[in-house]
Amino acid sequence: MQSITGALVLAAGKGTRMHSDTPKVLARLLGEPMLWYVYQALAPVFGDHIWTVVGHGADRVRAAFPERADRFVLQAEQLGTGHALQVAWQSLRDAGVTRLVVINGDTPLAPTAALRAFVDQSGGCALSFMTLSLRDPAAFGRVVRKNGVVQAIVEAKDFDLDDHGPATGEINAGVYCLDMAAVEPLLAGLTTENKSGEFYITDLVGLAVERDMEVKGVHCGADPQLLGINSPAELADAEELLRARIVADLRASGVLVRAADSVRVGPRVRVAPGAELCGPCDVLGATRIDASACVGPHVWIADSEVGPDAQVRPFSHLEGARLGPNAWAGPFARLRPGAVLERDAHVGNFVEVKKSVLREGVKAGHLSYLGDADVGARTNVGAGTITCNYDGKNKHATVIGEDAFIGSNTALVAPVTVGRDALVGAGSVITHDVPDGALAVARGRQKNLERKRGS
Repeated sequence: MQSITGALVLAAGKGTRMHSDTPKVLARLLGEPMLWYVYQALAPVFGDHIWTVVGHGADRVRAAFPERADRFVLQAEQLGTGHALQVAWQSLRDAGVTRLVVINGDTPLAPTAALRAFVDQSGGCALSFMTLSLRDPAAFGRVVRKNGVVQAIVEAKDFDLDDHGPATGEINAGVYCLDMAAVEPLLAGLTTENKSGEFYITDLVGLAVERDMEVKGVHCGADPQLLGINSPAELADAEELLRARIVADLRASGVLVRAADSVRVGPRVRVAPGAELCGPCDVLGATRIDASACVGPHVWIADSEVGPDAQVRPFSHLEGARLGPNAWAGPFARLRPGAVLERDAHVGNFVEVKKSVLREGVKAGHLSYLGDADVGARTNVGAGTITCNYDGKNKHATVIGEDAFIGSNTALVAPVTVGRDALVGAGSVITHDVPDGALAVARGRQKNLERKRGS
């Protein structure tokens, strides 16, 4: 029989100390759910053999990770970590898992290297678990040893000096490695005879010791990355650790990071050496910043591409947008999903672009809205221009040809096409197509009347 080492992520808890209705494992660090980080740490070691127990907000957790839909196990009633293991057990057995690593879904900073080393050191044991030594063990489960040999893990609220001796500071990190065949008979021995009235996975240690099974506590120092997140303050602290690590890696790779302490870059972002990031800024999601590009201060970017030599000027907001080579946006530009600025295209202050392509060399300097539009190369869009793309029921497209000139304060009522080399007079409301090379003026005729003055 093939030996399969799998991983089980415990992600069913509500996380009441987070003071939020959002499932705890979906709380975000640098734009990504903490459960995403756990999967990233586990995948290099366990590949596709990763299962997740969900409970509170199960539908939301599933929706966040649709690619893992067939590996979720529902814990309909959350009766503790031991109960979660019991609920998942048959699915793991059916999949042929022979050795299992159990980890909590609230440990987003757990390093892959530490997990791999733990698995290697657990070979041959019926049950092993990671331990840490903390100056203040706080609410973590205490490891009880006798002559150096593990005897039990006792949850903090159940720890009694008379029964268990003085606390040593060694705590349970909440990561276990189980031999499935050896541990299976122990599952029925879990009880709720504790102050929480729950089934504890930690009780497996004592049950294994009673049966003279080999139990090992693998000491992993005092690395805070292995600890779970239980409060908003701990979430913010973990995010700062992650942020500093990512920024340090970027600087080491050749990215110029100014005001580094205020630069926040997500783990899926790719920044090429030679690019420049100026804090404060946030660059998140699946964003790519190419060489010689510059992201200015007070900028927020998500799921966007910034091409070589492109500039995102201060106070701009980009989401799902793409800037081509030498394009620039801002200051105070907003590029919404589907906005594309091709080579040398420029949008300036207070210009909003949505689901539109601005071809090479297009200029929209200020105070404009371009939605559902295709703007031809080298066209100039005057201040105050808007595409009226919504008729109350449907969105419609505006097409502007190459080398056109759109005068200031123009309203283009879609669907409408402005031909190449056409000129639209300032203040026009364009409701019909404009032919190539034509001059379109659609506004009331100016009248100069004598003013009536008081006596």
